[in-house]
Amino acid sequence: MKEIALYFMASLYMLAGTMHFIRPKTFLRIMPHYMPHPLQLVYLSGFCEIIFGLMLIIPNTRHFGAWLIIALLIAVFPANIQMTIDFYHHKNPYLWVTILRLPLQFVLIWWAWLYTR
Repeated sequence: MKEIALYFMASLYMLAGTMHFIRPKTFLRIMPHYMPHPLQLVYLSGFCEIIFGLMLIIPNTRHFGAWLIIALLIAVFPANIQMTIDFYHHKNPYLWVTILRLPLQFVLIWWAWLYTR
């Protein structure tokens, strides 16, 4: 079961990373306004998600890849906060989804942490 969860998680990160290149505008909308070079950061974070997801699959790089996923999740957390703030200010009816997404980030960190050992 743990191996299935690993491949599922790796696939999710690789898919999410690919989406950064297919639909960058989606990710630009949640980029914190104070970040420089937002498009390049969207591409960089997508590239990292793909590479780190691949690292999870390879047994020799799994441990390091899991730590990199954790670091990435921490690094992109301000984008999740920005999205919640923007949804609140624009009275977006899906604000509740963004609020639920914030603690989900900690679940994702825990999930990646399982593969750091």
